[in-house]
Amino acid sequence: MTEKNLQLLNTKKGIEALLRQRQLNIEKTLNNVKYEKRLEKLQEEMLILQQWVAKNNKKVIILFEGRDAAGKGGAIRRVIQHLPPRAIRVVALPKPNETEMGQWYFQRYIQRLPNDGEIVFFDRSWYNRAVVEPVNGFCTKKEYTIFMSQVNEFEKMIQDSGIYLLKLYFSITKTEQERRFKDIVSTPIKKWKYSDVDKRAISLWDDYTKYKEVMFKKTQVAAPWKIIKANRKTNARITAFEYILKHIPYETKDVENITHKSMKKLLED
Repeated sequence: MTEKNLQLLNTKKGIEALLRQRQLNIEKTLNNVKYEKRLEKLQEEMLILQQWVAKNNKKVIILFEGRDAAGKGGAIRRVIQHLPPRAIRVVALPKPNETEMGQWYFQRYIQRLPNDGEIVFFDRSWYNRAVVEPVNGFCTKKEYTIFMSQVNEFEKMIQDSGIYLLKLYFSITKTEQERRFKDIVSTPIKKWKYSDVDKRAISLWDDYTKYKEVMFKKTQVAAPWKIIKANRKTNARITAFEYILKHIPYETKDVENITHKSMKKLLED
């Protein structure tokens, strides 16, 4: 127990973390406190970014993609936690209705692009057609091929219009996905999350992998993918935060804060 760690435990956050535990685990408590302190700093910086976007009428799109149960929604919640609700939007579209089925595929996404001074977070995006839809038979081979031939140009047009576009992919192992599904099913307040698509995800793992790899290979033209290892949710959230803050050129950027040592190293201190 170092003096620094002892001081951390003797804070309000440290005491609260200790009291929340059923069985005393000092190491786990310290990790939780360090994570929360790091998260708090990044959330403060995210608010500065959002205010820069609003003040300068900038437009930002951030895509959160990944396998089912990879932690996309939880990461988004931490990113937007202290942002003004009217300045941001989270878009998580259901399956297309009959009218949308007859539209150009990108049309319903275009309707949800950011206005001046706004940040839009997509909890899954048009990349449903790159992986989820072909794997589950929700689109034809022709529809998939057309999408793959248009998506790079679509994203180029977005960026040419002055919109910042970031693409994050949360990557988890098959074992971790299976563990998370079991947790979801066994938790009454989480059961609603377990969909028919989720039920097939493990058996279709290799198909998802095949289409995911093609997506990475062919859709790096306009905007690159940031692949985030997400087996550990806390690390994934911090990595996502840091990537967003580093790649939007907002003013009054706290470089030291953003380029902090990795979460792994932080937890080792």
